[in-house]
Amino acid sequence: MAGPILNFLRLSRAGLVLAQYGVRFVPQGVPVPWPLRIARAATWPVRALAWPFRRGESADARVSAALTRLGPSYVKLGQFLATRQDVIGPDLARDLANLQDRMAPFSQAEARAAIEAALGGRVEDHFVEFGPPVAAASIAQVHKAVVVENGERREVAVKVLRPGVERRFKRDLDSYFFAARMIERFHPPTRRLRPVAVVETLARTTEIEMDLRLEAAAISEMAENIKGDTGFRVPTVDWKRTSKRVLTLEWIDGIPIADTARLEAAGLDRRALGLTVLQSFLRHAMRDGFFHADMHQGNLLVDRQGNVVAVDFGIMGRLGPKERRFLAEILHGIITRDYRRAAEVHFWAGYVPPHHPVEVFAQALRAIGEPIQGRSAGEISMADLLGQLFAYTEVFDMQTRPELINLQKTMVVVEGVARGLDPNLDIWTAAEPIAREWVESNLGPAGALKDAREGASEIGRLLGDVPALLGQAERTLVALAEAARSGVRLDDETVERLAAADARQGRWSRVALWVGALALVVIALTLWG
Repeated sequence: MAGPILNFLRLSRAGLVLAQYGVRFVPQGVPVPWPLRIARAATWPVRALAWPFRRGESADARVSAALTRLGPSYVKLGQFLATRQDVIGPDLARDLANLQDRMAPFSQAEARAAIEAALGGRVEDHFVEFGPPVAAASIAQVHKAVVVENGERREVAVKVLRPGVERRFKRDLDSYFFAARMIERFHPPTRRLRPVAVVETLARTTEIEMDLRLEAAAISEMAENIKGDTGFRVPTVDWKRTSKRVLTLEWIDGIPIADTARLEAAGLDRRALGLTVLQSFLRHAMRDGFFHADMHQGNLLVDRQGNVVAVDFGIMGRLGPKERRFLAEILHGIITRDYRRAAEVHFWAGYVPPHHPVEVFAQALRAIGEPIQGRSAGEISMADLLGQLFAYTEVFDMQTRPELINLQKTMVVVEGVARGLDPNLDIWTAAEPIAREWVESNLGPAGALKDAREGASEIGRLLGDVPALLGQAERTLVALAEAARSGVRLDDETVERLAAADARQGRWSRVALWVGALALVVIALTLWG
């Protein structure tokens, strides 16, 4: 039982820290059961003592400070929750939207030791110059370095994992899983939101982030996908100096996309850059099903040729054909006011249960789409549209789709970046050609030919598997016939072991229920602090 007890203590600490910073994770007006009201009241002394020191800070600053104090995995959790307006409410979602993954750097000596352990030899064997960190985040930090190859000096960016980061994340993720399972078990209404599945998505994302070879592979894959595109590119990977814990890339000498004054001084067209950012993301998501899922301003630069260059590929999103069709049809349906079609794709994708009438859901989408018709470009927000769509999730029993979490978050962030460059950017005019292109190439005549080719290939594969399937079926029938003749018997020792195991399970299950009840109080401190 060490696991549940340790998780209980970790969550207790998290709840107290959030209370100390005055963070409230449940929207105003949401009913709270009486045990959780008691738990919230228990944190009153902590909040009262801390408030004089925090009252001058904005809400987003307090949230950011609390999560940063709790550690890197809580920063990642906060970035995930920023996409769940339906769970935490628009106010906290807005505060979390500004949460940046910035941490204090670790020492130069630790960075050098990590490189030498990962690449072998000394740092000087790989880099003729190795500078101090230029950026530090929760999982890794970046150094500027210089390599010499064939007599040519080349500047590179070297990303190094934090020492011990894997152990820290594993510990905190265990706590998140524990809390999510307890919430699903003891509070049935939350099962629709699938908290365990959300934590699983976070766990998979961070596991990939902590293998820098996978980040290098993601950059390489995107470079292949966009080789025919213009206006957007990615850095070149230095595979010779890359391992699981070290990643070496081309150094991008560009202007941060948030520095609008320097962009204008360089004679760059901010409106064109905003359009490039938005359309590139939509093209990657719909055409390729593979997109940069952390496209905030800090990860985008503009090079000397005027190209938008993305960096930090630790968080990537993937969409299958089903999800790509969903995205394209929703955008196309709302842009063209075909709400029936947009509603039908929700049912086709399984996002809305079939017991709800399509017509009623189409009516809800009309309530979202019609208010944006005829409004000026500056008044239309994709983020607001997503927020209104989230508001209908409970009404129509829509479950959380973990595969869309990164997409939802990135759509909101990308819109913010594009609007920062061009406040009057017409989101729908920018999105329409990308959505139309996808619909025509996948649902029109070209799409029918593509489906036919894929169908023929699948039939050929199945025919090739027939002999193996027949052999497996024959072996299974022989085994079943033998079991039927001889019967299935358990010896006395096996029966005794099963009985003992059942008794132990029952005893520990009762203990687990008590620990679970205590954990809910701590979860309350975390959520209702």
